[in-house]
Amino acid sequence: MIFGDMSLDEAEGAILAHSQKVGGETFKKGRLLSRADINALKEAGIGHIVAARLEEGDVPEDEAAGTLAAALAGFSIRASAPFTGRANLFAEAAGVVEIDPERINAINRIGEALTVATLAPFETVAERQMLATVKVIPFAVPRADLEKALAIARDGAAPVTLRRFEPHRIGLVATQLPSTKETVLEKSRAILDARLASMGSRIAREIRVPHTAHAVADAVRALAGEGLSPILVFGASATVDRRDVVPAGIVLAGGDILHFGMPVDPGNLLLLARHGETPVVGLPGCARSPKLNGFDWVLARLLAGLEVTPRDIMGMGLGGLLKEIPTRPQPREGAAAPGARARIAVLVLAAGRSSRMQGPNKLLMPLDGKPMVAHVVEAAVESGVGPVIVVTGNAEQEVRAALAEKAVTFVHNPDYAEGLSTSLRAGLAALPEDADGVLVCLGDMPDIRAAHLDRLIAAFDPEEGRTICVPTVSGKRGNPVLWGSEWFAAMMDVKGDTGAKHLIGENADAVCEVPMPDDAALTDIDTQAELETRRKNEQA
Repeated sequence: MIFGDMSLDEAEGAILAHSQKVGGETFKKGRLLSRADINALKEAGIGHIVAARLEEGDVPEDEAAGTLAAALAGFSIRASAPFTGRANLFAEAAGVVEIDPERINAINRIGEALTVATLAPFETVAERQMLATVKVIPFAVPRADLEKALAIARDGAAPVTLRRFEPHRIGLVATQLPSTKETVLEKSRAILDARLASMGSRIAREIRVPHTAHAVADAVRALAGEGLSPILVFGASATVDRRDVVPAGIVLAGGDILHFGMPVDPGNLLLLARHGETPVVGLPGCARSPKLNGFDWVLARLLAGLEVTPRDIMGMGLGGLLKEIPTRPQPREGAAAPGARARIAVLVLAAGRSSRMQGPNKLLMPLDGKPMVAHVVEAAVESGVGPVIVVTGNAEQEVRAALAEKAVTFVHNPDYAEGLSTSLRAGLAALPEDADGVLVCLGDMPDIRAAHLDRLIAAFDPEEGRTICVPTVSGKRGNPVLWGSEWFAAMMDVKGDTGAKHLIGENADAVCEVPMPDDAALTDIDTQAELETRRKNEQA
């Protein structure tokens, strides 16, 4: 890759290295400079720029990041579309992330261009949470380096994978001393219920017994006989030795003590045992608190179907000092997971009168064997974001029928004849309160695919000021547009039949132009002639 100061005469086709003010517009870093851009720079009195030019053997940053992210992603992991040399991996469900540290380190040692950052191995994650990010540091990667990274990523199982939480019917033994208060047992049970619910499991039966080895043994045998797994034991008094009451009771029941203690604080006094094939866990006192502790780590692995061995327990010391860590957002607390993929809803505007079609409702006309509106709706559903909200108006029942088998929500706009803005307002009013943004799609753009939407979603980043993401084709802006939630109020004030286009022009600093690989973002169908031309092109 050639990088450095360039005269404008040699900069066409190069990549702008630093954002540049050009008249009333900003050419942002990473822009591929066209002949029109060069002319605009000259008119602004700019003679030289700092830019990069790719050479043979270079792989562009987005291509490299996207290819490596796809190779890293294993079961139940979604790789986002790349943008500015970054591609992220997200969890498709709640569970425990498995990571191969050796291969991740090997990739990061190849050279400076490719980097992979991940969560810690075996971290508990929520649905949609970011698990890893691939970032290309310069504007391109030597193909030889990318091939080395791909060979490492593809050598065996995927280096980053997810073990989903599976529902378990769990048995609970709670021992009691004469001084034990029922309120303590009830509070401990409620906290445990919340922990389990966040991982999709529940307590099927609880047995409360005196704090004696024989009572514990009887309870463990009973729960194991009912097929409950794992079995959890809350001791009324802390276990201080592997021969104490709780472990002695497990052994009397026919079980085995696998390990006592763990290098995690809080959580030191956890007991790991087994009754036949059923895991049995003696809970440390800190498990009565909702705060993160060593029991959370063991429980998560068990509910994700992972075996927990003494070696696993003894390997938890690095990062195991939890006492001084501020409360972390856990799924059970209802907070968004750190690094979560943005919650993007989709509005498909399908209420128009099709006035330029001079008769039929264009959205219902067949194209590629399905109604026109079905194309963009299928793209929205396939993108994996949601909800997908279809705003109806003209021919409401027919549009509903055309999309009857799609996973969408319908909202009717009785004022559709007053223009596009009324459908926009109706759709915005139906958005979930926790939506971070919305993709506004037009029902007459049948070439839009999930890949186009994925590019817009990948570019969306409120922390970096990218809150209005607009697709471009050779520098020309099109649709759909992704709007951050901060613009919802202004969009609700839009009037007439023009949508929110003026907000894009008035808020250039928030706009992120996202280049598209084809002209789908510019292609809509308004007239019978355009429809016929499109059909002829299909047959050609």
